[in-house]
Amino acid sequence: MAGAIALAMQATQQAHISDQQQQQQQEHHGHHQSEVIVGDTPPAQGKPKSGKSTRTRTGCLTCRDRHLKCDEGSPSCQNCLKSNRECRKGMRINWIDTQVKAPPHLIPPADNWTVEFKDESRKTASEYVGGIEMYPARPPAQSTSLTTFEPPTYQTAYAHHHRISNYTDITSEYSSQSGYAPMRSFQNQQQHQLAHSTPSDTMSAQASVNAFMTPNPDEHHLSRTDAREMHQLEGPDFLVDQEEVLFMQVFVEEVGIWMDSMDAKKHFSRQLPFHALKEPMLLNAFLASGARHLALVNKRYSQDRALKYYDKATKHLLDALQDPNRDTILCATTAVILNVYEIMGERALQRMNHIAGARALIKECGWNARSSGIGAACFWLNVGMELLSCLHFNWQVAWDPDEWGIDMNMEPETESGREEFWTYRIVYIVAKVCNFRASIPRDEEAAKQSAQARYVKWIGLTELADRWNTCIPRTMHPMAYLYPGQTLSGSCFPEVWLIKRASIVARLFYHTCMCLLAQINPLQNSDSPEMHQMLNEHSQLICGISAHVKDRGVASVALRSLAIAAECLDRRDAQEEVLTIVDKIRTETGWRVGFINDELKQKWGWNNQQEHQPVQAPPQAPAQLQPQPRIYPMMNPLAGVDFNNAQHPYQEHYIPPNVNIMQQQDLLQTQSGATPQHQQTSNNAYPYY
Repeated sequence: MAGAIALAMQATQQAHISDQQQQQQQEHHGHHQSEVIVGDTPPAQGKPKSGKSTRTRTGCLTCRDRHLKCDEGSPSCQNCLKSNRECRKGMRINWIDTQVKAPPHLIPPADNWTVEFKDESRKTASEYVGGIEMYPARPPAQSTSLTTFEPPTYQTAYAHHHRISNYTDITSEYSSQSGYAPMRSFQNQQQHQLAHSTPSDTMSAQASVNAFMTPNPDEHHLSRTDAREMHQLEGPDFLVDQEEVLFMQVFVEEVGIWMDSMDAKKHFSRQLPFHALKEPMLLNAFLASGARHLALVNKRYSQDRALKYYDKATKHLLDALQDPNRDTILCATTAVILNVYEIMGERALQRMNHIAGARALIKECGWNARSSGIGAACFWLNVGMELLSCLHFNWQVAWDPDEWGIDMNMEPETESGREEFWTYRIVYIVAKVCNFRASIPRDEEAAKQSAQARYVKWIGLTELADRWNTCIPRTMHPMAYLYPGQTLSGSCFPEVWLIKRASIVARLFYHTCMCLLAQINPLQNSDSPEMHQMLNEHSQLICGISAHVKDRGVASVALRSLAIAAECLDRRDAQEEVLTIVDKIRTETGWRVGFINDELKQKWGWNNQQEHQPVQAPPQAPAQLQPQPRIYPMMNPLAGVDFNNAQHPYQEHYIPPNVNIMQQQDLLQTQSGATPQHQQTSNNAYPYY
């Protein structure tokens, strides 16, 4: 029995081994047969052997990797079925190892930038003789009215909000950096600019006149010369970048308010920001000024952001000045705003890139006291800033006030709403007084010889100022007056309440004028009883207005008037309160005006008192802490600024504008009822100085 069982088990093992050997032979035979079929099939009998094996470019990728001939079966070829492999379909010609994957980051669609192709072939060809003649004439620009662009409805605004809300971009705060970033060349700065800068475009002369000079805003027009510019007009009429929104808000709320202190229509803070949405040059100038102010009052923000926008706006302006068909009004307006950017720092005299250029461009546009619209806004802002500098440095006003073209036939005002016009008149009077003060002979003997003649002029200026104070409307006089003992603030100065901003500015200029007249009487010095009373009365009013005013839009005028009025103060508590007011203005505006406190302390003799007091600090410390004497130029840097002179601003970039464009602007202004701004040099009733 045991032997039978052993024989059965042996037979079973032999059968199992035989089955395995047979299966291996079949697999080997099938594999060998597939290899013969794919690549090594011998040619048919009677045919010569081919020197190059046949190849296919439409087989599966699996067979291609294995170097096998694919039968291109679908959905899987026979080779892949037999070898139990994945049959990967596709066409791969050269790079077998290439892997195609989805991009790791999807750039969200943006509405604040567009890709454009800028054709500068005409500009390049114009640099060669006969080059521009090879190009056909440009088609006439088509005018598009702003009234045709309806404001976005709730549905469109809602759709736009949800389209951009999926890609929230949180801008990091910019840490402040010590020191002030030096001015870099515009060519090097362009290499570091961000990629979201808006493209540059120019506005035609007809459009600029309609947009800036037309009294009725419904009649404003914009002209564009190609399809790209028309596409920009159809884009969103609002800012979408977080940083740009912040800087524009700062400009409108903090900078534009004092720029419009003498402008009834508030062009810089209410009208031009909307126009800047379509003008990159103007927009970057606004953003630069807003960023500069924010960096001055908040150390968390760097000056580099302001410098970036400043350089971009300057580059746009310099490029436009090389185009004879440029928009002269847009260029002048941008230069005025960049001028404001430059004077925000303490070293304004060292940064004269646009201070002189703005004056030259204003004169090129022919703007004066008879202008209206943006021309009047730029003219009076530029003249007002120059006047404040002349009051500080004892300069003569470069642009003779008698050539401004202002009507000085003053009669008692019976209408309301003309406070700005009376402000222009007191600015004229202060400018005349400023010139009179700067013309006083420095030689004592010469001053005595001309005293009588100068006294006649002094009487005329005094009567002119008194006449202005008599004829101004009631709204330019104080609404309330509280003596120092009645004020709730406990101030040493009376509280003078004026309601309108233009009235505050005008009263500050008037009292400053009277203080100057009391100090420069040719026959009586300021210590005489009459002049001393006159000086003390008006200086107290200036200090009272400055101490209690809550409108930051009058800070620029209040600061200079306060510095003049405070020189005659002799009470210690009043002097300390003036220093507190200056520090308050410096904190709110960020202006580097600490030198005013140093000058006042020196005028009051505080430095001499400290020298007589015992010094507990080391001997070398007081010498190090003493302020360095400030050296000012003896002549107004705006004197002689004109594009007709050899040493004019923008030397390497300026090209005279096309006379035909300026004549078209004059024609459009004449049709709209405005006074033509551009005048030929030979027929100009107000010649350039």
